[in-house]
Amino acid sequence: MAMSAKAENRVRRWREQRWLLDMAVAEQGVEFDQARINYTAGPAGLEAMGEFRMTAARCKKINDIAREYAIQAQRREAKARAFEEQSRTVAARESYMIAAMLWSIARWPIFEMNAELEHLEKKMNECYANYIKYAAHPIERVEIPFGNGQFLPAYLHLPHKPAAGEKFPCIIAVGGMDGTKENSCAMYGDKLLERGIAIFAVDGPGQGECFARRVLVTHTAHMEAAEANYKFVSNHPAIDKSKIVLRGSSMGTFFSTQAASVLGKRIIALSQSAVCHEPGHDTIFNHAPPSFKMRFMYMAGFEDEDAFDEWVKKCDLRPLAKDIVVPYQVIAGEDDQLSPLQYTRELLSLVKTPRQFVIYQSAVHGVYNAPSTVVGENPQTLQADWIADRIAGKPIARSEEIFIGNDGRATVKPLE
Repeated sequence: MAMSAKAENRVRRWREQRWLLDMAVAEQGVEFDQARINYTAGPAGLEAMGEFRMTAARCKKINDIAREYAIQAQRREAKARAFEEQSRTVAARESYMIAAMLWSIARWPIFEMNAELEHLEKKMNECYANYIKYAAHPIERVEIPFGNGQFLPAYLHLPHKPAAGEKFPCIIAVGGMDGTKENSCAMYGDKLLERGIAIFAVDGPGQGECFARRVLVTHTAHMEAAEANYKFVSNHPAIDKSKIVLRGSSMGTFFSTQAASVLGKRIIALSQSAVCHEPGHDTIFNHAPPSFKMRFMYMAGFEDEDAFDEWVKKCDLRPLAKDIVVPYQVIAGEDDQLSPLQYTRELLSLVKTPRQFVIYQSAVHGVYNAPSTVVGENPQTLQADWIADRIAGKPIARSEEIFIGNDGRATVKPLE
């Protein structure tokens, strides 16, 4: 099902360059604008990765993406039901998780609320709920009260069933504009769960299910969401409220910086990867593929592009830098094509707490697809251990910049 003409015409570059976008999908696949398969299939494991790439090979234009991934999701869901009927609970677990992520990626190219998006979201939720029944670790589905009668859907993942009185440190995971709470925690071997850290994965304003619920992004919505999320997590009986960390990825680096500015010392650290720190977001919305602007305009409730262009000029983290009062880690690709690193440097220069800025040579947004991320220290491992060190109370001697080269070597210098 194609989007309506109204949605197709929302962004000038989308309308004028649609033939180029279809050509880009035909030549580059569904990852023409970012590593969509990598971050969607990755949490479901190696079996999922092959299936996602096989399905991508059938996508020759934008409109194929929802159709082909929905077809594959139906097939995988049927496998899951068959395994369930045979009492093969581990196989059912894995197939329900993979099906949920296939339904999730099918949702991505629909930038309006319509019957197809509603159907795909329902199927994603059904499969993930069935995955939870058989998951290898405890998962709790919650709805966080937000605003005037609205809710933020979320999952709380615990490393294991807590013993009597046991409490876990926890990260609040703030994803990007294309991500969902479902891909915030791996089915097996999650790097934070393996370190005994709980994960609170939430769809904030405009993200995931909130995209269809019309819980919109505003200049302050993610700051308000931070208060709502913290209230839930800090009052949960299995969470140690003295050990809560914010983690942001992609556009979530913008949102989590906003969140950290209002939470202050109620959190103990802020860690981010794949940056979106540019004031006004000119690069991602006006120079990168127009899919980003199409999605974000709907996330923020705009139909008029000129009005959005004026609104987004006010998106600026620099005035909030003084309110970041906890250790701050940023992991980025040297060649990030969505947010030039000069803006991250400027933001970090305004923050007065201990900082760590890690740059992977030749990596792009998403911090992947470069020799430095393969032969150097894995970015996710580096992040997880930094978070674990903050939870353990290890001191930070100095602010530093770490450059990880394509030869795998790390060069460390003081961060000015």
